[in-house]
Amino acid sequence: MNIQTLLNTRIQDAMIIAGAPEGSPAIVRQSAKVQFGDYQANGIMGVAKKLKMNPREFAQTVLDRLDLSDIAEKVEIAGPGFINIFLKTEWMAQEVARVLLDARLDVQKVNQPQTIVVDYSSPNLAKEMHVGHLRSTVIGDSVVRTLEFLGHHVIRQNHVGDWGTQFGMLLAYLERLRKENTAVSMVLSDLEVFYRKAKTCFDEDSEFAVRARELVVELQSGNEQCLALWDEFIDISLTHCEETYKMLGVSLKREHVMPESAYNDDLPTVVAELDEQGLLKESEGAKCIFMEEFANKDGEITPVIVQKTGGGFLYSTTDLAALRFRQHTLGFDRGLYFVDARQSLHFQQIFTLGRKAGFVKAETRLEHMPFGTVMGSDGKPFKTRSGGVAKLSALLEEAQERAYTLVSSKNPDMAEDELKNIGRVVGIASVKYADLSKNRTSDYVFNWDNMLSFEGNTAPYLLYAYSRIASIIKRSDINMDTLNGPLLLNSDQERALSVKLLQFAESVDQVAADGMPHFMCSYLYDLAGVFMTFYEACPILTSEAEVKASRLLLAANTASTLKKGLELLGIETLERM
Repeated sequence: MNIQTLLNTRIQDAMIIAGAPEGSPAIVRQSAKVQFGDYQANGIMGVAKKLKMNPREFAQTVLDRLDLSDIAEKVEIAGPGFINIFLKTEWMAQEVARVLLDARLDVQKVNQPQTIVVDYSSPNLAKEMHVGHLRSTVIGDSVVRTLEFLGHHVIRQNHVGDWGTQFGMLLAYLERLRKENTAVSMVLSDLEVFYRKAKTCFDEDSEFAVRARELVVELQSGNEQCLALWDEFIDISLTHCEETYKMLGVSLKREHVMPESAYNDDLPTVVAELDEQGLLKESEGAKCIFMEEFANKDGEITPVIVQKTGGGFLYSTTDLAALRFRQHTLGFDRGLYFVDARQSLHFQQIFTLGRKAGFVKAETRLEHMPFGTVMGSDGKPFKTRSGGVAKLSALLEEAQERAYTLVSSKNPDMAEDELKNIGRVVGIASVKYADLSKNRTSDYVFNWDNMLSFEGNTAPYLLYAYSRIASIIKRSDINMDTLNGPLLLNSDQERALSVKLLQFAESVDQVAADGMPHFMCSYLYDLAGVFMTFYEACPILTSEAEVKASRLLLAANTASTLKKGLELLGIETLERM
């Protein structure tokens, strides 16, 4: 149950009965301080202003028409017109007990599931995945997991870069190695080295450069021999991606790849349809669209170029073709694009043009989900010690090694296999959580010490909190399935933990609505903290039987919630650390 949604609906209905215009928002939020109740409605002042009424008087009129007696023990007006809501302890106890019996933790599936296309990760297959792909991959995957949990039909689209002029250079180098009888698979084991060698040949060997340009033309014209070379290169490149996805624990598979090349045959049709609708203008030989919506203060418009002077197509053409495919073939209701913030103007233009051209329906929601940059301690985009772009696979391997060293120092008597597994889980979780816990739109500084710390809002802290609760339950020697006694919320700490447990659904809905996993991270961190406060104030294992049973149920509910929340973030849990 989403308590926030329930309260919003009831208070909004009461506001309308009291004279508020239809659709007036109740604006219910979790209270920041306990003296303001568990929830606070802040929409009264805005509506009262429109009605030209005293806010407190209008708040009283709303309260006279509001019945929350089944869930609230007190509802009061505060300040200039806030409505503070104190939940009923007995009701909370019943709800928490009910949630514990539900595998979904009482998070309801949506009544009207949507078909949602999520475009994320999207590496360039000319090179190996690097740290710049981390954010799109892990943020997108967390949102995908959340949307599926809510019952939506989610279609993953990994729009990989596998086309364009640079592939002529790479294919020419691949062709040269074939003629020299070099083991290509071994050379391609490091795509970065392969790319640099191909680029050197292109820059220094004029015959090689000519052949590379010829191969671009042959590739785009469908030459079978050229396509066979290209297929081999793409297969090996995708294998690199799959290895990284597996290490990261993300849900992307080969079948989710929808590359740029898949739209190649449709690009002339896209340009032709734009021309038929009178949207195209020629500018210096290029075919462009000038949209008044994107004029600057001087009236100058940055055009969308869909075909270059020489006849070549651009990313904008491919993205328009993808929009047509996603609407007409996949039938999506909502499209989420997890692409960095530098592409914001591009997607604003593509979405606007897609609607003008009728490639997408007016009611289809198109959302660019921009994200900031992973920064180094120098305030610049994160690089390796040698100054190069950090390969993602190498970064993840280092994370596991660092976590293994850390865990080994804390558990010198633990078996080696278990230490390695804990190192793997903690290492990967630390990198992912450090990213997911930051506001998606912000840059953040990559710092090993911070992300591997057992203090603060980090993966090790949450994983330890979960394993500690699992240990408490195990030490109780009680079969949790046999516990069915009442929840006794006699202390402030028990009550506070219950409130926090019942707010899980709100975090799930917030991630799904805004595409921001840091809301879930903040919730889980708060939950772990509230539990620790409860545990210090309320002994569990040494309490008398009825109290012990009640507190074990609270502990079990906390563990289940932490586990499910971390699962939605794409993070494994550990029963022992």
